[in-house]
Amino acid sequence: MSTKRLFLVGAGPGDPELLTLKAVRILQEADVILYDALANPQLLNHARPNCHLEFVGKRFGCHALSQHEINDRIVELSKQYFNIVRLKGGDPFVFGRAQEEIEAAESAGMQVDIIPGISSALAVPASQRIPLTCRGINESFWVTTGTTANGEISSDIFWAAQSSATVIILMAMSKLEAIMDIFQQCGKSKTPVAIIQNGTRPDEKMVIGTTRDIQFKAEYAGISNPAIIIVGEVVKLHRTQLNSLIQATVNQ
Repeated sequence: MSTKRLFLVGAGPGDPELLTLKAVRILQEADVILYDALANPQLLNHARPNCHLEFVGKRFGCHALSQHEINDRIVELSKQYFNIVRLKGGDPFVFGRAQEEIEAAESAGMQVDIIPGISSALAVPASQRIPLTCRGINESFWVTTGTTANGEISSDIFWAAQSSATVIILMAMSKLEAIMDIFQQCGKSKTPVAIIQNGTRPDEKMVIGTTRDIQFKAEYAGISNPAIIIVGEVVKLHRTQLNSLIQATVNQ
């Protein structure tokens, strides 16, 4: 008898073409696809006509099912189907709670395969030509969540704000003002910040400011989740900032 299998598949940052070839093949072979709110629905076009498709939510402000319910659903569906795909936005191992689903599936005797995806933390800044590292500016970057499981600001934010690294913050729009206050308390009131909503998608929106004014600019621009926050001097390399710098130099 064939082994029941769970495939944790990274859906990438949003652009449906930013999907690995292996992910496409797994989607084409799936009996079931449980998909996230952050996974582009166009990716479901790769599924077979008789594939069972099921939305399970899972993003800030959108919880169709709790994580425990998703775990139970995976096990329940394995009693009827063989190849179950859990399609998760970005990469399954970057704030995707993949380990909980792995443990639930393996406890039920399922084989688990991981199909890495392109993380939005990397792809979204790159799509706007904002490098995470640049010689002469910084040597490293942090990727952190804005809040912990209990809703508090992650303590890593405090450490990141004291470094020279680029800081990429996910799932943090609800704590934006408080997080920017932390950077200002660390002497970074003039540090540039970019916020990109729906990165790599046609409805992408972006706003650029500093830790001191980005909250107001984001509100004015109507920026909300899902969004990536990028804090660091590399934001100055975005073409709009470079053009402003060049124009200011010419006018002097």
